[in-house]
Amino acid sequence: MISITEWQKIGVGITGFGIFFILFGILLYFDSVLLAFGNLLFLSGLSFIIGLRRTFSFFFQRHKLKGTSFFLGGVVIVLLRWPLLGMFLESYGFFSLFKSFFPMAFGFLGTTFDIPFLSALFRRLQGTSSMV
Repeated sequence: MISITEWQKIGVGITGFGIFFILFGILLYFDSVLLAFGNLLFLSGLSFIIGLRRTFSFFFQRHKLKGTSFFLGGVVIVLLRWPLLGMFLESYGFFSLFKSFFPMAFGFLGTTFDIPFLSALFRRLQGTSSMV
């Protein structure tokens, strides 16, 4: 049984606020202060959820170094007040880091929501073409 600690609950809240500030910063025409604050909250919340050791081991695996460098480089560029370029670098790094997670997420969404068109779309994005 997985026990959720208080630190993980705090981490989920911090990560949620980070995502909110990132989306709000994008909505306000790439406001660099909101994006930088959202980035810092997102990264700190992630380290609260999975721990510092696992966070560092996730970001600094040999096959994920390219995505990590783009993601963290984008965070630094946003902190230096170049938000548009930083967000492009961050989004490329994010997709490069989490590309192995997307098929599992699409599969989960395809089985969770029983909407005919969306279920078929999520199954196609997952990579399976079998109709259940």
